[in-house]
Amino acid sequence: MLGLGLLATAVQAQETAQEATAVEVPPVKPAQQEAPPLPDSPQDAPIITDDDFNAALPPIETTTAPPAEPTPEPTPVETTPDALPEVTATDDPELDAPLPALEGYDVQPNQMAAAEEALPEIRYVTVVDGLHDIHLNDEFKPLSALMNGKGKAANVAQVRARATEDEALILRLLKSQGYYDGTVTTSLAQPSEPGGAVQAHIVVTPGPAYHFGLIMVDSQPTLPPDLIRNALPLQPGEQIIATHVLAAEANVSVIMQQSGYPFVKIGDRDILLDGSKLTGDYTLKVDTGHRSRFGGFKSDGKEAFGADHVAVLTRFSKGDLYDNRKVDDLREALVSTGLFRSVAVEPVATGTFADDGSEYVDLLVHQQRGPYRTIAGEFGYSTGEGVTATASWQNRNKFPPEGALIITAAAGTQEQGLTTTFRRSNAKKRDRTFQLSSALTHNIYDSYEAYTFNVAGSVARVSTPLWQKVWTWSYGFDLAASREATDGVVNFSDAADNYYIAALPTKLAYDRSDSLLNPATGYRASAEVTPLISLSGSGSSIRTVFDASYYYPMGAKAVIAARSRLGVIYGGELDKIPPSRRLYAGGGGSVRGYAYQQLGPHDTTGAATGGLSLFEASVEYRYRMGDIGIVPFIDIGQSYASTTPSFSDLRVGFGIGARLYTNFGPIRIDVATPVNRDKTNGEPQIALYVGIGQAF
Repeated sequence: MLGLGLLATAVQAQETAQEATAVEVPPVKPAQQEAPPLPDSPQDAPIITDDDFNAALPPIETTTAPPAEPTPEPTPVETTPDALPEVTATDDPELDAPLPALEGYDVQPNQMAAAEEALPEIRYVTVVDGLHDIHLNDEFKPLSALMNGKGKAANVAQVRARATEDEALILRLLKSQGYYDGTVTTSLAQPSEPGGAVQAHIVVTPGPAYHFGLIMVDSQPTLPPDLIRNALPLQPGEQIIATHVLAAEANVSVIMQQSGYPFVKIGDRDILLDGSKLTGDYTLKVDTGHRSRFGGFKSDGKEAFGADHVAVLTRFSKGDLYDNRKVDDLREALVSTGLFRSVAVEPVATGTFADDGSEYVDLLVHQQRGPYRTIAGEFGYSTGEGVTATASWQNRNKFPPEGALIITAAAGTQEQGLTTTFRRSNAKKRDRTFQLSSALTHNIYDSYEAYTFNVAGSVARVSTPLWQKVWTWSYGFDLAASREATDGVVNFSDAADNYYIAALPTKLAYDRSDSLLNPATGYRASAEVTPLISLSGSGSSIRTVFDASYYYPMGAKAVIAARSRLGVIYGGELDKIPPSRRLYAGGGGSVRGYAYQQLGPHDTTGAATGGLSLFEASVEYRYRMGDIGIVPFIDIGQSYASTTPSFSDLRVGFGIGARLYTNFGPIRIDVATPVNRDKTNGEPQIALYVGIGQAF
């Protein structure tokens, strides 16, 4: 081989030399020489020596070419290394020429691409045998390359490629269900007639299913000792199904983090198959980390408040065993403040240990506060109340932590006012709200007119759309000075009375409904007791109102909702109680179809005076179709001059409503008419109500 290589190199060199000299070379016969003797050892000597090879080369003779004249030496020119000659615009006139117009270019479509798109397609059908019996058809179809091709392909090769993909897919599906010995074969059958469909036939032989043998855990000791095994819901003899294994391992992680192990890590699993027994011995590796207890708090990022207020929002104490559910609850409480753009909570090891060997972990809160200021508006209309429009501005963290300043203005046809409110949420305790407000209002209703200034304060535990609570309560004070008169007065300024009231409102509510603004199941109940003390010596009384509602789902689209209200004022005479504090019936939140606050006792002029007792009840059938709902309803109710409702002369109103469901609650439009209308009191034939949220 070496000799052949050298020979080829020499021939190439000779051809190159001939081209370079530009002379004619006559054919020359190689010299006849005797081959040298072969060496004794072929491994140690080349096939041909270099001297012999050079001697075998033919000489190059120049017999026809005349001698070349000597070339004169060029005159040396001084140049700068790597320098390029200067180029100016005059060197190439085309550089100054204008660019050709775009219209001159050929913009015809690519004929080759169009031809490729026009290539005819072939049709094919897919037949799969063997998956139905092991219930894998539903998992195979959405993942299948053949199925996703919808029976069309460019050629048979593409069908074969898709079938190959599906073979690998089926094998994975078989193993995910414990069929480790399964086989898959595919065949393509040409159509029996021209233009017919190619048949892709997949035959699946799943083989026997494997089941769990031994189930073992490889981890550090835990408290209790069987914590991990009890959290791993896999049993010997159970079929080895991948989704069950993954769910079981995820359950171990969840239970461990709920049981004092925040840094648990699920390791690799090992399943040792035994083909003779058709079993698999399962071993799960778990790194438990230290058993931990709650320590302190830390905070970083763009903070809305410090770590000391974070501690107020917790439902656990320092030293309690770590529980991830309580950490999630803390994060939800942080979100419900409405002060953050994003917020996250993570445990951080401290290296400090308790007497039992458990480690204290701090909770690090990553804060990114959001905008504090909000401008909001609300608009409503109902027959009897007219137009009600309110606008509010608030800074939710004007006085950190969570100290909000709220200014609200109302400009309606029957209500005008300005209210300033300070509210501190989570005041020294989770879910406790302290509020102080002052308001100046003017109310003009068919039943009374009043100018009122009041200062009120309360401590409450209330529900919000983001944080609905089962038990809520409130207590506080209300100091009010008002000038009021019933609607029957001809001249308000001369006949109105002045009232100076101190009230102590208290409310307790229990809520087992599934939504604050749009309940579909469950029930609610509340009781409100408000002692009224007259500072002008006109007497005192106690105002009590009980409310209850129930929601029963009728399938996925319909809900039957029912409500009842009972109100009583004890210890006071009707004419001694300010008109704004009496009990009225009628209107959008009461008996629809009747004017606002127009049911009950009337004076000699026909004006409603309000009463000392009240009864109301309502039933609605709420049917929802996507974002639209239809709500037929019927309401009954009446107010009475006596301190005990007599349930006589109950007024009935019925109607139908429309609901537009939005992400912040349903928009309500109700149209109602009274059944036993009293024409002498000017009750309307039709009443319209518009608002946000369900009627109850």
